[in-house]
Amino acid sequence: MPVIASNERSPVVVAGCRTPFLRHGTDFRDLMSYDLARMALKGLLDRVSLSPGAVQHVIFGSVLNEPRTSNVAREAVIGAGLPNTIPAHTVTMACISGSQAVTRAADMIALGEADTIIAAGTECLSDIPILLRRPMRRKLMALRRLRGPFGYLRWLWRLRPSDFLPEIPEVAEFSNSLTMGQASDRMSARWGVDREEQDRYALRSHRLAERAAQQGFLGEEILPVAVPPHFHVVDRDNGIRGDTSDERLARLPPAFYHPFGTATAGNSSFLSDGAAAALIMSGTKAEALGFKPLARIVSYAYTGCDPFEELLLGPAYAIPKVLRDTGLDLRDMDVLEFHEAFAGQILSNIRALESDRFGREKLGLDGRVGEVPMERLNTLGGSLSLGHPFGATGIRLVTTCCRRLQREGGRYGLVASCAAGGLGHAMILERIE
Repeated sequence: MPVIASNERSPVVVAGCRTPFLRHGTDFRDLMSYDLARMALKGLLDRVSLSPGAVQHVIFGSVLNEPRTSNVAREAVIGAGLPNTIPAHTVTMACISGSQAVTRAADMIALGEADTIIAAGTECLSDIPILLRRPMRRKLMALRRLRGPFGYLRWLWRLRPSDFLPEIPEVAEFSNSLTMGQASDRMSARWGVDREEQDRYALRSHRLAERAAQQGFLGEEILPVAVPPHFHVVDRDNGIRGDTSDERLARLPPAFYHPFGTATAGNSSFLSDGAAAALIMSGTKAEALGFKPLARIVSYAYTGCDPFEELLLGPAYAIPKVLRDTGLDLRDMDVLEFHEAFAGQILSNIRALESDRFGREKLGLDGRVGEVPMERLNTLGGSLSLGHPFGATGIRLVTTCCRRLQREGGRYGLVASCAAGGLGHAMILERIE
């Protein structure tokens, strides 16, 4: 989308928060995405002291939807005790589903459809939907049409042991069966990102996250959660490894391509549970209600690229597009918050942005997009250390970017992310003083 005009309908980010992001199978293992969604939704409203009745729409991003709560946004509205007159819908765009929730909210506000929207995201990888295989699904559907004891006996007689084997979802491409880790390995080889560089970047992410947690910066974003049934309180991320080292990372074996792959468990993001929510308003509505917005949504872009050769290279295409639309440059960006799916993925994107050849051949530019200033990138850690609940990461990126702009006094912030299917996203935010 082109630049969003700066006027009374400018969409602004008023506030944002998230549950702790936890490794799957830990404290959130008995919850559903729905549970995390309603916790984040209610927590945000409590934190900003906004009457639930003031919310005009709720949008959630989510990827692995529980069939019973396919529109998890609507279920979260009801479960959080918000007025049932509030419409809600769920969007899915792989790992940029949360980003899609934010930009859809921005569009609705800019077009005058609403003034107060909650954009959110949720994912619980501890509770993924596991399917029965197609032959068994067909037999179960046929079961509903049977009549009489002999019909049921014939149905039972036709069952085979293989019918009971589960079909477990994989983090892989439907179009080419490549897993994300394999795609990262391929990209790293193509862009000359070696194992040592990936491990060094992963170590950076964990150490920055550990420092941010100790300084209280992460706590400002995190909403403590009382986890049923015993309601013990969880108030921090549990994937940060501040005590890791180069030596520990170097000992880990390749996770996807043996024995020569460079992506490992240590330099890849881990399966995570969590939810996040952000309050998006028109500038005039925020002013009328006495809120002090954090940042204005200036512009955003979505792109697609080759899902076989460039599966995780979406940011290298989306970033120049959003910069071109706004007339800004990478040097103008005071805060950078990029999604870290894999160390190899983010470093390959940085290589592409700094490549004259890529700029000329793939983007039609005279040269490279620009240099990525590492001192401004993910200074509070990133997905490698904090975790990556698919539907919630986009909200975390926006919230962190806005808070950093306020804390650091910068003017412009850039958010970017890759996603399955060869998709990319980028967004520019401007601090509001």
